[in-house]
Amino acid sequence: MYVRRAKNREEAWLRDGIERMGLDGAAFRPEEYVVALDEETGRKAGFGRLRLHDEAPEITSLGVVESWRGQGVGAHVVERLVGYAGDEGFESVHALAPEPDYLLQFGFEPVERSALPAALAERLDAKREDGDEVIAMTLPVGEFSMPERLRERFKEAAPATEVAEAGESLPPEEFGIDPDSATYKYDTGG
Repeated sequence: MYVRRAKNREEAWLRDGIERMGLDGAAFRPEEYVVALDEETGRKAGFGRLRLHDEAPEITSLGVVESWRGQGVGAHVVERLVGYAGDEGFESVHALAPEPDYLLQFGFEPVERSALPAALAERLDAKREDGDEVIAMTLPVGEFSMPERLRERFKEAAPATEVAEAGESLPPEEFGIDPDSATYKYDTGG
């Protein structure tokens, strides 16, 4: 299992995951995402975004494929995003978290709206106006801490069940198609 920057060809997979998981896809830019992959199979396990605002980076759109949850995938996505924020010269990183307990384990702390950079304060207001219950959080880049249990789980991560992931081919029956009587667009009759 490893985490790397997303590639342009993964745009459709990312958009589908964001929609399926009900995540924030505002101002989508695939180059701001990372993807977690199984080294042996190449199956995608999760993703996240480091959205760069003028004065501050924001970790957003964290998602882990259901069959990979609970194995440290999300933790390693967060670690990679915090590292990229540091690489860009930022001293701290922010998140507008619907589930703040998750980020607390890495050292993130809740922060008042008044302490946020202007762009993030506006995003917080907009999310709350849309009815999202989010908490503003911040973390000095050098203070990220990975719980050892998550590091160990990630080393042995494997899908919990063998379900078809988005982007893999599914048999016609999965779409309610009877393969014995169906005609296909490129059917040559043979």
